Amino acid sequence: MAAIQITNVEKRYQSLQALGGVSLSIEEGEFFGLLGPNGAGKTTLISIIAGLNRADSGQVKIQGHDVVTDYRAARKNLGVVPQELVFDPFFTVRETLRMQSGYFGLKNNDKWIDEVMENLDLTNKADVNMRALSGGMKRRVLVAQALVHKPPVIVLDEPTAGVDVELRQTLWQFVSRLNKEGHTVVLTTHYLEEAQALCNRIAMLKTGKVVALDSTAALIKRISGSQLKVTLVAGQGVFPEGLKDLVMHQSANDYVLRVTEYSQVEPILAAIRTGGCAIDDLQLQQADLEDVFLQIMGDRK
Repeated sequence: MAAIQITNVEKRYQSLQALGGVSLSIEEGEFFGLLGPNGAGKTTLISIIAGLNRADSGQVKIQGHDVVTDYRAARKNLGVVPQELVFDPFFTVRETLRMQSGYFGLKNNDKWIDEVMENLDLTNKADVNMRALSGGMKRRVLVAQALVHKPPVIVLDEPTAGVDVELRQTLWQFVSRLNKEGHTVVLTTHYLEEAQALCNRIAMLKTGKVVALDSTAALIKRISGSQLKVTLVAGQGVFPEGLKDLVMHQSANDYVLRVTEYSQVEPILAAIRTGGCAIDDLQLQQADLEDVFLQIMGDRK
C-alpha cells in the first residue's frame, strides 16, 4: 500500500488548468521531492492531499484512505507544514501544541510535545506567546504542529523559506530522523541543494503536469551527465563552431560544456587547441539537480 496514491488528479480555476491529470505513487518510508517553478501546481496538489481543496476529478489516498470519502482517517495519517505563517496570536507555544493534540483526540501528549519542542529548539520558547515570536520561530511551531500527532506521512511545503541556516539544519536533522524511523516525507522546496541531499526520489511538475519522475541519482545521471568548465586565455584563437551545441553556459571566456562520458573530454580539448585557443583553467564537474531542473524546465514545452 502506498503512503500517498494520487490518480489522474485534475483541477481548474476558471480558464487556468492548475493540475492536468497528475498521477503519483509515493511509497511508505520514502523521502520524496516535489519540485517545480512557481505556478507549476505544487501547492494546489498539496492542498488537495491535505483536504483543504477538492479536485475536479481523480482520487487521492493517504495510507489507503480517500481524502474525500474517508477524510477523518486520511487527515489523522497526515501532517502538513504549510507555506504560509498561520497562527493564533492569543496562545503560548505549548498551549498551541496542546490544542493541536486535542484536534486529534490526543490526551496526555506532553511527553511527545516536549520532545518535538526540544528537537526544534523551541523549549525555551514554550511559554512565550505566539505573537511575540520571530518569523523563524513561528515556522518552527508550524513544523511542531504538523508532527504533534506523530503522523506516518509528513508533507513539508517550502518549510525553510526565509529562515536562517541554523533552523534549516535543525529541521533537517529531525525530519531525517523521523524518516529513518519509517515516516514518509514529501518535500517541496526552491532550495534544490536540499532536495538533492535529502530526497531519494523526485517528481518535477510544470504547468500542472509531471514532466520528470525518477530517483535523484538517475535524474542527474540520465539528463545532465557531467560538465566540463573551460576558461580560455582572452584574445587567443576562436572557440570551435563544432563545439557550440555542447555549450550549456558561456560568460566572457568561461565555457561550460555538457559531456556524457569521460572519453569526450580529450577530443573537446583537442578541438579547442586546433582553434588556436589557450586554456587558462579546466574543471570537470558532476552536474547537480539545479542543472537537471533548468534543463527539464527549459526543454519541455
